Amino acid sequence: MSAPAAGAARPPEKTLIAGVGNIFLGDDGFGVEAVRRLGAHPLPDGVEIVDSGVRGVHLAYQMLDGYDTVLLVDATARGAEPGTVHLLDATEPATPRPRAAALDAHHMTPDAVLALLDTLSAGTGGRPPRRVLVVGCEPADTAEGIGLSDPVEAAVDEAVELILRLVGADAPAEAEADAYADVDGETDAHADTDANTDADTTERSTTPC
Repeated sequence: MSAPAAGAARPPEKTLIAGVGNIFLGDDGFGVEAVRRLGAHPLPDGVEIVDSGVRGVHLAYQMLDGYDTVLLVDATARGAEPGTVHLLDATEPATPRPRAAALDAHHMTPDAVLALLDTLSAGTGGRPPRRVLVVGCEPADTAEGIGLSDPVEAAVDEAVELILRLVGADAPAEAEADAYADVDGETDAHADTDANTDADTTERSTTPC
């Protein structure tokens, strides 16, 4: 096979954006609603959107399908004001969890999905994504009921805008590279997402999917 011609364009990176959460538990449906709205926007080649809901095991298998980057969109309780949008880097391997917790498909956190991902990768030979990011929102109410609280509803469009910047939608390739380079820990998206990144901390969401 001949080598690519000098200066030839590289194929686009394969990116998965997955909305996770239970729409019957109030603000836990944040991720599902965010990816629904994201579907109305044009996205770069190679970017896929999926509503994973509570299907954590299915999502773990899908994440082994050759993606370079996976963005998990989820309600993420971190003690901030309700409606605060968080950007977390979850690339590093998760702390091992009990097998029963990882296989409970209806009570899986992003941590558990990633722990299961490691197990499935070893067993199937699938390639885990090079990078995993979590775009999360601080919930106000996750009691039984359909519909988001006012602060979380207001944060959905903010999260959509953040995701569009991360995948380089309607932006030059250089801007896309800069967006990924700036995520190296946690960013509070209410602040300047390019300037307020804690490069020494890798965080994980612990809100049930």
